[in-house]
Order: sequence, then C-alpha cells, then structure tokens
Amino acid sequence: MSHQSILEFSTPGRGTRDITGAVAEVVTRSGVRCGLVHVFVQHTSCSLTITENADPDVRRDLETLIARAAPDGDPAYRHDLEGPDDMAAHARSVLTDTGLTVPVGGGRLLLGTWQGIFLWEHRTAAQRRKVVVTVLGD
Repeated sequence: MSHQSILEFSTPGRGTRDITGAVAEVVTRSGVRCGLVHVFVQHTSCSLTITENADPDVRRDLETLIARAAPDGDPAYRHDLEGPDDMAAHARSVLTDTGLTVPVGGGRLLLGTWQGIFLWEHRTAAQRRKVVVTVLGD
C-alpha cells in the first residue's frame, strides 16, 4: 500500500519549524500500519532534519554551527543573485539534507522520545515551502 501527500508550510525566515504533527497526520490517513514514511522538501535553500524536540536551544545551537560552515555574504561566493543569504542557503541545504525516512509501526511514526521532524529554513526572508510525504507499507 502507498499514499502520498504534498504539504505546504510558510516559514517566517531562517530557523526551524516542527512539522512532526503534519507528517504524523499523513501517516494516519494513509492506513499504513507497518512501513516507512519518506519526507522530501522540493526546494534547494531549505532542508529537513530530525533533532531534539524539547529544548529549542538545540536548534539554536545547530543554527550557530551551520552559520559557521556556510556564512552569509562570503566574498568567495559567485551565486548571490537573491542577496547575501542566497548561496549560503544552498550550501546549508547540501550540508544537511532535503529528504529523510522514518519507520512506521502500529500506524504511527516510530520517532524516539525527544525526536521531531523539522523543516529548516535557510533563507532570511519568509518563504512558502512544499514537502512531499510518501508512506509505504502494509
């Protein structure tokens, strides 16, 4: 059995947005009891991550780390058509990931106690993002 939905999210700009509930809802609607859910963001300047869902300091610290790896406005960047965060956002997306897979059991996401699925916006301005959620299993 398979089921697929496209979810849309607005982001206020750079940072993380918890999308666990929306993904879990797709899993429930799919009717799949045991299988996998694949989550994929259809953009090149944001990403997805599974990380700590209880303490927001973890996500703030991850933002600090990724900013060190791909700083805005680096003079070595050639691609800056949309501003100083343009190439940095693309690099951050490549360094993280645009897709992830989570097991499904008992008709629900089998995330750990402190895990959540987050859309990680890498642009500084507000964006509208599409996320494809595909559920496969029995």
